[in-house]
Amino acid sequence: MGVSGSGKSTIGALLAETLGVRFVDGDDLHPASNVAKMASGLPLTDDDRWPWLAEVGRTMATSADTGVVVACSALKRSYRDAILAESPMTTFVLLSAPRDIFLHRLKTRHGHFMPTSLLDSQLADLESLQPDEPGTIVDAQPSPEHIVATVVDALGAGGGAVSD
Repeated sequence: MGVSGSGKSTIGALLAETLGVRFVDGDDLHPASNVAKMASGLPLTDDDRWPWLAEVGRTMATSADTGVVVACSALKRSYRDAILAESPMTTFVLLSAPRDIFLHRLKTRHGHFMPTSLLDSQLADLESLQPDEPGTIVDAQPSPEHIVATVVDALGAGGGAVSD
């Protein structure tokens, strides 16, 4: 989980490969109306997000036996609670770094619908994981391989559903 440019898809795919489980990019679960809205530079409202978050949770719940890694922003606690309502065994991994790191990544990324103009609204919405939430916070600045190794260590290399 994390803001756009945090490495959710890159780290999530590599983590899934390392754990031997399926990877799902949460962006692929958005309805076309959400993608169009974000592509036009408009942030999503909570009403836009609730059905998507439920779908993220259902995707994780249906893979609980085999394990799955889902890349999903999950910026607010209420969003994570919505995912947990569908998939109570979820463990969150927040990819954290300074704003300038995310901005640089967004400026050099090609072919993604999320414009750099929405970064600040995402950072404003971001509510860090709290001690009573299932998950861990990981520095998103090292190499992807280092980040994945850190996540695997933090999770105890157990399978299950992971929202990255």
